[in-house]
Amino acid sequence: MLRVVVESAKDLPKKKLGSPDPITSVIFKDEKKKTKSIDSEVNPVWNEVLEFDLKGIGLDSSSYIDVVVKDYETIGRDKFLGSAKIYLKDLASGQMRSLPSKNVPLANDSGQSTGATINLVIGYDPPPNAAPNLNDPQGDSTVDAGGGGGGGDEGDETQPDGGQSGSPGVPSSPGQPVNLRRRVARAQSRHRLVNKPQDFQIRVRIIEARQLSGNNVKPVVKVNVCDETHRTRIKRGNNPFFDEMFFYNVHMLPSDLFDKHISFRVYNSYSLRADSLMGEFKLDVGYVYDEPAHCVMRKWLLLNEPDDSNSGAKGYLKVSLFVVGAGDEPPVEKRDSNDDQDDIESNLLLPAGVALRRATLSLKVFRAEDVPQMDDAFIQTMKSIFGGDENKKNLVDPFLEARFAGKKLCTQIIEKNANPEWNQVLNLQAKFPSMCERVKLTVFDWDRLTGNDAIGTTYLNLAKIGSSGGEIEANTGQSEVGFLPVFGPCYVNLYGSPREFTGLPDPYEDLNYGKGEGVAYRGRVLVELTTKLDGKEDKTVDSIPNDDILVVQKYQRRRKYSLCAVFHSASMIQEPGEPIQFEVSIGNYGNKLDTTCKPLSSTTQYSCAVFDGNHYYYLPWVDTKPVVVVLSFWEDISHRLDSVNIILYITHRLQSNLEAFKTGILAKVSDNQLVEVWLKLLNQLIEDIESLPPPDLEGRSNLTALDIQIKKLRDSALTAIMDGARRMREEAREIRDTLPDLEAWVDKLTQLAEEPQNSMPDVIIWMLRGEKRVACSRIPAHQVLFSTYSEQACGQHCGKTQTVFLQYPMDKNKGLKVPVQIRVNMWLGLAAHEKKFNSFSEGTFSVFAEMYENQAEVFGNWGTTGLVGRHKFSDVTGKLKLKKEYFLPPRGWEWEGEWFIDPEKALLTEADAGHTEFMDEVFQNETRFPGGEWKAASEPFTDVNGEKSRNPAEFDLPPGWQWEDEWTVDDNRAVDDQGWEYGVTIPPDDKPRSFVPTEKVYHVHRRRRLVRPRKRAALPAGATVERRDQGDPEGWEFSSLIGWKFHRKERSSDTFRRRRWRRKMAPEDRLGASAIFQLEGALGVDTEEKEKGSKADATKLFGANTPTVSCSFDRSHMYHLRVYVYQAKNLTSMDKDSFSDPYAHVSFLHVSKTTEKLQATLNPTWDQTLIFNDVEIYGDPQSIAQRPPDVVLEFCDHDQVGKDELLGRSVCPPLVKLNSGMDQTPKLLWYPIIQKGQKAGEALVAAELILKDKSGETDLPLVPPKRSENLYMVPQGIRPVVQLTAVEILAWGLRNMKPFQLASVSSPSLVVECGGQRIESAVIKNMKRSPNFPSSVLFVKVLLPKEEMYTPPIVLKVIDHRPFGRKPVVGQCTIVSLEQFRCDPYVITAEGAMSSKMALMAATPSKHLSINMEETRPLLEAQEKETVDWWSKFYASTGDQMKCGPYLKKGYDTLKVYDCELENVPEFKGLTDFCNTFKLFRGKNENGDDDPTVVGELKGSFKVYPLPDDPGVNPPPRQFRELPESGPQECLVRIYVVRAVDLQPKDNNGRCDPYIKMTLGRNTIDDRDHYLPNTTNPLFGRMFEMTCFLPQDKDLKISVYDHDLLSRDEKVGETVIDLENRFLSRYNSYCGLPQTYCISGINKWRDQLKPSAILENLARLKGLSKPRTEDNGTSLAFNGTEYTLAQFEDNKEVHQHLGPARERLCLHVLRKQKLVPEHVETRTLYSSFQPTLSQGRLQMWVDVFPKSIGPPGPPFDITPRKPKRYFLRAVVWNTTDVTLDETSITGEHMSDIYVKGWMPGMEEDKQKTDVHYRSLDGDGNFNWRFVFDFEFLPAEQLCLVSKKERFWSLDKTEFRIPPKLIVQIWDNDKFSLDDYLGTLELDLRNLVAPAKSPEKCSLVMMDDIEMGAPHKTEHAKSLFAQQSVRGWWPCSIEKDGQKTLGGKVEMTLEIVPEADADEKPAGKGRDEPNMNPKLDPPK
Repeated sequence: MLRVVVESAKDLPKKKLGSPDPITSVIFKDEKKKTKSIDSEVNPVWNEVLEFDLKGIGLDSSSYIDVVVKDYETIGRDKFLGSAKIYLKDLASGQMRSLPSKNVPLANDSGQSTGATINLVIGYDPPPNAAPNLNDPQGDSTVDAGGGGGGGDEGDETQPDGGQSGSPGVPSSPGQPVNLRRRVARAQSRHRLVNKPQDFQIRVRIIEARQLSGNNVKPVVKVNVCDETHRTRIKRGNNPFFDEMFFYNVHMLPSDLFDKHISFRVYNSYSLRADSLMGEFKLDVGYVYDEPAHCVMRKWLLLNEPDDSNSGAKGYLKVSLFVVGAGDEPPVEKRDSNDDQDDIESNLLLPAGVALRRATLSLKVFRAEDVPQMDDAFIQTMKSIFGGDENKKNLVDPFLEARFAGKKLCTQIIEKNANPEWNQVLNLQAKFPSMCERVKLTVFDWDRLTGNDAIGTTYLNLAKIGSSGGEIEANTGQSEVGFLPVFGPCYVNLYGSPREFTGLPDPYEDLNYGKGEGVAYRGRVLVELTTKLDGKEDKTVDSIPNDDILVVQKYQRRRKYSLCAVFHSASMIQEPGEPIQFEVSIGNYGNKLDTTCKPLSSTTQYSCAVFDGNHYYYLPWVDTKPVVVVLSFWEDISHRLDSVNIILYITHRLQSNLEAFKTGILAKVSDNQLVEVWLKLLNQLIEDIESLPPPDLEGRSNLTALDIQIKKLRDSALTAIMDGARRMREEAREIRDTLPDLEAWVDKLTQLAEEPQNSMPDVIIWMLRGEKRVACSRIPAHQVLFSTYSEQACGQHCGKTQTVFLQYPMDKNKGLKVPVQIRVNMWLGLAAHEKKFNSFSEGTFSVFAEMYENQAEVFGNWGTTGLVGRHKFSDVTGKLKLKKEYFLPPRGWEWEGEWFIDPEKALLTEADAGHTEFMDEVFQNETRFPGGEWKAASEPFTDVNGEKSRNPAEFDLPPGWQWEDEWTVDDNRAVDDQGWEYGVTIPPDDKPRSFVPTEKVYHVHRRRRLVRPRKRAALPAGATVERRDQGDPEGWEFSSLIGWKFHRKERSSDTFRRRRWRRKMAPEDRLGASAIFQLEGALGVDTEEKEKGSKADATKLFGANTPTVSCSFDRSHMYHLRVYVYQAKNLTSMDKDSFSDPYAHVSFLHVSKTTEKLQATLNPTWDQTLIFNDVEIYGDPQSIAQRPPDVVLEFCDHDQVGKDELLGRSVCPPLVKLNSGMDQTPKLLWYPIIQKGQKAGEALVAAELILKDKSGETDLPLVPPKRSENLYMVPQGIRPVVQLTAVEILAWGLRNMKPFQLASVSSPSLVVECGGQRIESAVIKNMKRSPNFPSSVLFVKVLLPKEEMYTPPIVLKVIDHRPFGRKPVVGQCTIVSLEQFRCDPYVITAEGAMSSKMALMAATPSKHLSINMEETRPLLEAQEKETVDWWSKFYASTGDQMKCGPYLKKGYDTLKVYDCELENVPEFKGLTDFCNTFKLFRGKNENGDDDPTVVGELKGSFKVYPLPDDPGVNPPPRQFRELPESGPQECLVRIYVVRAVDLQPKDNNGRCDPYIKMTLGRNTIDDRDHYLPNTTNPLFGRMFEMTCFLPQDKDLKISVYDHDLLSRDEKVGETVIDLENRFLSRYNSYCGLPQTYCISGINKWRDQLKPSAILENLARLKGLSKPRTEDNGTSLAFNGTEYTLAQFEDNKEVHQHLGPARERLCLHVLRKQKLVPEHVETRTLYSSFQPTLSQGRLQMWVDVFPKSIGPPGPPFDITPRKPKRYFLRAVVWNTTDVTLDETSITGEHMSDIYVKGWMPGMEEDKQKTDVHYRSLDGDGNFNWRFVFDFEFLPAEQLCLVSKKERFWSLDKTEFRIPPKLIVQIWDNDKFSLDDYLGTLELDLRNLVAPAKSPEKCSLVMMDDIEMGAPHKTEHAKSLFAQQSVRGWWPCSIEKDGQKTLGGKVEMTLEIVPEADADEKPAGKGRDEPNMNPKLDPPK
């Protein structure tokens, strides 16, 4: 099916009268379909779908559709408006399912573009049996629209398939078969990315191509990323130079993006034939992201032909690729000076030393099993009408699709088979090493009628099943052995959405495509993969020979496995509701929906949730724990899983030791203790690896080639780690530095434990509510697998109780809410080992058959007559008819005892269970006829749903409760004053649907709510809690309705009752606990019905009546739990006032408590101990001690109105004390709080669980002190030790405050909270006039913990003082770590944060300063200007030797180029040394989303230091003194903008016309007139001067805009500089210090003060004595050190510009003081569209001069250099050995030769010689001169070409192109096209030395330089240096893929500067002036 969605069109041409009525028709293969017409509209929107039936024939590469837009006329012919042709190549190749074609140009009759465009989307479903045509020659789908040429269509839609499984932390990776180290690095590099859609930018720079094949080609490169295609300009020649940059902006999931390809294709734009594709290369975006700095820099790609497997390289393409994620800095490209000869071989983008090899991945697909039914019953009946066999259950027609590197292949379709055998091999062609990494296998269900449904998806990751080897270990020199990808034969399991067959769309369908974690098993496929190099298979799909099918039989041998799961508890259920049961399945075994396996006891009994008295509900299993038993059959792969478990065991031990080590470092324990922890870690690691070898593979069944390779890999890696650990133990110096290595080992071990061939499906636990699947959890089978090999080879949870949080499938909230937390003990083992289970099991197992007897009440008598739709005896659901006689025990079991009545306690939920207070409610109902009197209704008393209930008088008080009050009418609702609410009954209902509080005449029904509260009575002392009454003596349970809600005591409203009968079974031969594994099959059902031949639904019979297994514990233990909740930090704010009101629910098993609620804080300190007195836990205390249940804390935000919101969840394991004498105390530790899978704060908690002994008189720890009634504090010894601490706050001022609630912030003050103390600053009177605080220093004493680990954060809040006493919080900020602010108060620092400028202002009254510049040598400067300018200095500093001329030789100073912002240079500490800038945030925004926006800034700083405990001792001196005045200052600002790098293009041509715009305060400079056309790397060279007042105008905003003539100028990006920080900083950042003090020349001193004055200020600032100078200023003493001029200037060149010695020496000393040097900084530009992605970078610097000190020196001149004009004169003398192309009349070979020449980039100045007719020997004589004039930048060695790109372009574009000359020899033909005979390409900077005679001239001369061999460069000289050269050069032509000689040409080449050209004139050809040299006409 081909679907064309005609969306819309734009700018259709108008008619003479009014607008057209457009209608679109689409034509495909002579079939035409039309849309509707739209009346008078030039921008119509149709949004219609036109469908073409393909009649079973797939698209091929030449398919296209024609789109015609016409003007609809009711009478006469429709008028043609425009048409377009769209090629469907990408759809045909199977690369895409849909082709978005946006803005396709419509052409008129003659093929000219009309300016109108149309938008379409073309979707394609290939016919089911059409093989996708993968190897298509044609390039991209280009839309051909008449004259405009093909522009690739740009669409932003992502491909519909693709996507990726796996959680965000464990990405699957593209790239070659990578070795382990690389994969570890990858996991870390992608670890930071959150798995949510986000902005990325992919930049592709196409630099140049080399050695392209073909003659006289015009190459163009097309780059396709994420369905968007860009193309370069068309160039000429085989070595074109492009240098173009493309930007692709995407917003998608990282995991999806990393699977996308970047494809490069080079086309020959001359040829319209299909062979125009010259070569291509593909790689994954993820490959680039995993490279260091997420980029591939200036690497060569080897292009090859996609079809021809044996072809070699088709040329090379040099590219740079960047993937920029949020917050990434794109790295700077460094161009090396020898870049032009760079060696292709060493820079190929391939693993070192590996050539690209053709490879075939042969994927053998044998069979699949357990493929789930996909069509639902409705379609089944449809099919049966059409003659299908109705009883065939297997409604699935499976086929398998494999995708790799953009290609896909499919197996055949096998109809109606859930266990298909395909036995086909799919040969996927690939290049090795491949840049793509995953083979994606999807099983589809083929559908005739609808689209194919995906059944499940899995991936084979080549990196895990192959290894490139080559990872040489540093010490041994042994390299790992690499191996090609190989896999299986082995089953791979598919997971996807839960299997419930409905005709409705599946909400979880995405899971089947491999997106997200599948929640249900969906079958498995047996595959084998092998890789063959170099071969090419004839068939892409072939059948497997029979021998191979037989071989694979032995891999399918099954063994029986037994799985037992004992459920210990289920808690943290959020709300009560229908009863809950759990189902455990492995594969299809145990899945209730599956009818193919025998029924098993795979579900627990139903039970109802009970309230735990505080917040959650739990299932009351008490001492009878439900057990499930699942028997299954799988291959025995224990040799794989044993190894995995052993490595995981080693890893877990290493991890827990590493955690202890990290905690030790954090808590700053003493070095000795730390060494002890560290040694234990290493010794254990070495011992583990030595003593736990993975099992040998000898003699194991199921061995595959991959097993052996992985074993080798693991063994060598483990040995390497062990040796590394041994070496570390001996050699490590500083143990803290070993952390990265240890973490790398953990990563490597985790990587080693991955088992690609794991054919055991995961164990899946589902929670069912009633019959509905609610939540699930997947547990890998190896974690619970028992092994006889060794204890460590058993799974980590095998036979041990583990805590599992179930999850909702495809949870949008990522686990925000927990459906249930269960503790379950699972054991999985071979049935042969099941006796071993006995040693693991606790408690006694019992097995019962059960059924229910049902009765109904009719006329006051109970009996079976009124049972409508129920059976007399049934199962618990009531649906299945049972009889006692029909029960048969399973084989190997026998009855023990008779049937007896045993009420089920867990299903009887009284509504008040678990509550301490309860409200009984009942509704009183009355009815009337309209207008009549109110009378009691037929059911006078009902519950809230209108179901029958009891009369209030019948409610009796349960024992243990007492009434609080009498029955009262509840009138706190929408009711009238009597409590009534009124409604109308609309038949067929018997009660109103809705009620209103006011009575109207037509109301016929009213009701009111009666309530009566009751309360649990306090027990009299000494009384024990009696078990709840047993209810009915006969064991009946009653219900008013047939449903789930049963209660024990009969009420008058009950109409239905039932009771449970059970009968115990016992194994015939006693086997201990493992006997339960013999339970298979159901117990027997009513067989009568069966005999009647009715087709009962099999699912009902299945599994509903399996025996129930339970495990009862005879003794429980009482425990005492204490949870110490001290504090939390960095919670997310949930309220609009930017705070939360946090509290925590603390849950442990079936008990929970809640902490107190705190007000408005994100850093709450509860300091609270929660005491749980008697917690009853069943099971052995020893196993509890090893694996204690977790304490779960859920943090919530309390809301007065509305629901409390969840802030996150944290899990803390308690410390278990089995005897209270243990003197260990729990330690408070920080545990992360997780919200939606992300960290949302930390909690400081600890917990201890103490076993009480029998007597009950335990010596529990002392009760902690109380803060108030029932509020205990955290006791001493556990709570942190505190110390009296001073916190000094420098509150300098507020900046950029955003308005709050639409009013601007006018008079704010600052509140600082820390450790429970709060202090407020003075109020700023008027923000606009002076935004600084009137008095800056605040002082507060707090008790802070001594350990940094425990310190609470400082919270800053800004409060605005508004009219009417309102004081809203308008911004807040949390400072987490105080470490950086701690100081020693007794170290005298006179630098009370005064900046040097400030000191000066404070000290001297402003006198007029006179600056005398000694002007002496003006003459030299003019000469110097020629060769040396500011740019020379810049290039000398960046290391561009070529461009800086003689600058460095003169000994002038250089500047420092920082490749980041000045404030990000580490040594200047962000220029916040005077005060830091803290960003202020607000909590939720109006919509209730998190609001990450910054709402203002606070300038300030802190000092934190301890105070003496003794109040008598004098406190230490204050820290903030001598502050500068905080009033406004007028300043002169000079902004120098040097250049921009890699701007984001804004025009369609991938270019930009940038100019600068600045804003400072109210002043704006708009430099629009000086825009630079068509460039993304502009050289601005501009200096701007502005004045401003600090601090009001502190933010200088520099924006780069893109100049557009017609539309609005777009902003490319902007950067903001905080001038106040530069001004206040003590690093002198207001004006950088140069290296030398010059008083003339280009480096003239530009500061206001001379160096001596600056040095004096610095001395005063630091509290030092003034610097003293001696010996005429050649020596100087400063800060206790003697400096002399000689020691600075001894080996430097002293030039004429230097100033006096004393100043020079002062400057040298200043440069030693770590101040900011003269510099250029690189600032990243950001835009508001992609606030986190770089839009380019700006190199610039800023000088700030306060006017009060005096005028500054003259500014630098940074105007860009101008190019020089040169002439290239090439005289063509002769040719020889030219190919003879024609045959004359006499039969001789001859040619009519002429020569053509041009310089690349200046093709329009092509020049030709005259023709030498009838050359019979290939000689030609011309004596002809070509003259090319060009602009050349000598400093950069490039030509500057300015030309319009297209004739309609407005501006000339500047190109920088290497100077080259291209010469071609042609044969002149009169009547046909001229023939091309050969070409020669010469680089003028690097000239091939010509041969002196034609005999010595050969093609070998050229090859040397073309390969760019660096050692040949001495022959090759620059023509600019040589001026002139003469000799012979060879021309080449390509024949049959080989270069051959096409002729030789003798030339003189000469370069003449413009000045000399007038002195030595010469004309073109032989024209006048024919001189220098004079050319004679040829003889």
